[in-house]
Amino acid sequence: MSLAEVLSRSAREADETLRYGEGSEHVIELWRPGNGPVTRTVVVVHGGFWAAEYDRTHIRPLCAELARQGYLTAALEYHRVGQPLGGWPGTFTDVADGLDALPALTGGLVDGANTVLLGHSAGGHLALWAASRHRLPPGSPCHGGEPLRVRGVVSLAGVCDLEAAYRLNLDDGAVRRLLGGGPAQVPDRYRDADPAGLLPLGARCVLLHGDEDDRVPFDISRLYYHVAAGQGDDVTLERLDGMGHFELIDPGAPAFRAVLGAIDAVFAPEWAAR
Repeated sequence: MSLAEVLSRSAREADETLRYGEGSEHVIELWRPGNGPVTRTVVVVHGGFWAAEYDRTHIRPLCAELARQGYLTAALEYHRVGQPLGGWPGTFTDVADGLDALPALTGGLVDGANTVLLGHSAGGHLALWAASRHRLPPGSPCHGGEPLRVRGVVSLAGVCDLEAAYRLNLDDGAVRRLLGGGPAQVPDRYRDADPAGLLPLGARCVLLHGDEDDRVPFDISRLYYHVAAGQGDDVTLERLDGMGHFELIDPGAPAFRAVLGAIDAVFAPEWAAR
């Protein structure tokens, strides 16, 4: 499945667009569930290897369907590599600022304890990173005070390990462009930006990854899973046989059932009781 096929899916327009800053990309699109009170929120972070040419457009069909399934759904936009405020550290501070602003922007509808972060590809990296910010050292440019602590994370074909992604040269140097160099040149940036180095997460985490993904290899999620499990995190890795990269964000694909199952697993009552 290609990105063009995902974009061919129709999606209803967002119910509201919120602003969390003055920059052109400081926006959050909000889809409200059709019936009943808002009790659960999914914040969606799109992918595209952090590059300017890929915005939230391709994630809208997924967001609209999640709202139809009963979730308050927020698509968090951010400045990307190639834009004046994108890259290090702007992409990261955007995601942090947008997430932290959501409770006030929604009049208290969003509560971290009832919020799941869901990210695809590079958005999977950013979702895992955002949930790990409490582990950043105080001197980090992305520390930003008290971060919103969410219930958990669902990573869809996520770039979960930046050092591994750098070694594999994903998207012909995407990690190098994001951070301005490799681990040897900018080690402090990798320390602060790589979710695999900010474990334990301390929140429920479900990793979904297709075994035929030709953009982000399945082993990237497997590496993160083994480190997280070794640190004592409650983490699950599900390998989706016969699935590529974009099926995970297509609400019309069979993989969508696994996406809904992953969200349900994070919201499971037994986790809340811990």
